[in-house]
Amino acid sequence: MITLKKKKLPDAEIPTSSMADISFLLLLFFLVSTVIDVDTGIGLTLPEFTPPEQQELVPISKDRLAAVLINENGDVLLNNEIIAIPQISKTLKPRIESKVDQPANKKLVVSVKTDRKTDYNLYIQALDQIKDAYFQVRSEYAINRLGKRFVDIDERSEEMKEIRDKIPITISIAEPEAIKK
Repeated sequence: MITLKKKKLPDAEIPTSSMADISFLLLLFFLVSTVIDVDTGIGLTLPEFTPPEQQELVPISKDRLAAVLINENGDVLLNNEIIAIPQISKTLKPRIESKVDQPANKKLVVSVKTDRKTDYNLYIQALDQIKDAYFQVRSEYAINRLGKRFVDIDERSEEMKEIRDKIPITISIAEPEAIKK
């Protein structure tokens, strides 16, 4: 009897010798092509620097000024009265609304002053509440006068310019006082 030997087929294999190279190249590709958003900080438009001798001091009447003071203990005062941070927006809103139809030199100015040891988080929360009061007034103005939501108005339109002229966000950030020993 003749026996034939069955030819043994090699097992199918996936070559893995270059797998490390491929995974390294993929990792490198994603590291290079990923955009990391590093936009951090407070979005404030700062005035141009003017030397102190060229600065003009303009007196502001008390009815135009809202003074927000934050001390190192976390106490917040609005016009020398203690207030909780979430109440700042509600308290400032009527004052901002009362000045909408006033000329530019009669608009409300909100002055924010802190102590050097004030918690930064409290400072940011207070600024957010102040800006929120302005944005609420702007939104109501847009709906009542223009019949549009504030967020639906084009940034470069005349309507937006009108709103910004009527309700300018005027926040004065005072330099913290030095701590006396």
